[in-house]
Amino acid sequence: MPPDNPAPPAIAVDRLVVERGGRTVLLDVSTAIPAGSVTGLLGPSGSGKTTLIRSIVGTQKIKSGTVTVLGEPAGSKGLRGRVAYVTQDAAIYPDLSVKSNVAYFASLYGRSRKEAMSAIDAVGMHDHAGQLAANLSGGQKTRTSLACALVCDPEVLVLDEPTVGLDPVIREELWNQFRDLAAAGRTLLVSSHVMDEADRCDRLLLVREGRFIADDTPADLRASTGSANLESAFLHLIRELERTS
Repeated sequence: MPPDNPAPPAIAVDRLVVERGGRTVLLDVSTAIPAGSVTGLLGPSGSGKTTLIRSIVGTQKIKSGTVTVLGEPAGSKGLRGRVAYVTQDAAIYPDLSVKSNVAYFASLYGRSRKEAMSAIDAVGMHDHAGQLAANLSGGQKTRTSLACALVCDPEVLVLDEPTVGLDPVIREELWNQFRDLAAAGRTLLVSSHVMDEADRCDRLLLVREGRFIADDTPADLRASTGSANLESAFLHLIRELERTS
């Protein structure tokens, strides 16, 4: 039997509608993301992934609907330090070292230099702590951005295509870190357009043209579409949508 008082979702989106540039980008979407999980947000470019992410972190003006994070409206002052956002482009200062970048963000949240170094260690950048950010590789910049986000010890971590352009080894290492964070109780929402990353998630949100065409576990998504892999499942859903529209 299900528990009498199930835990509230870490993120709840209810009938969200967003318009940008006179065009409806998200059309009445709803979902609930459980705490301590990794949810993949997948879909082609222009499908609405980044707009949804911006709505969840509170930087996107919405037309209607609600977005609640950790029990508070998205973007609320009380969520500062509880929600971290890693953008697709590394949000670090190129003229500062890795250590100085993370220490700066630590100071914004009242964290110590020791905590800054712990965040650097957690993403495997200890050996590069003194290196200028401008001289880092793409994967190292992503790790440094992740350390800047982790230093506030967030409960919710939102990542917008963090593995784009990275080689398979670095992608593997980053996803292992994401799984470790979820195991420690963090809630992660990770956007991607790479279908082979989908199986690493606990749950998937598949977005197409501003709508969710699936909100399910990888296993249930494969089973419901009779597909051997998630790419085939996604294509099956698209064809069904086109057939019925």
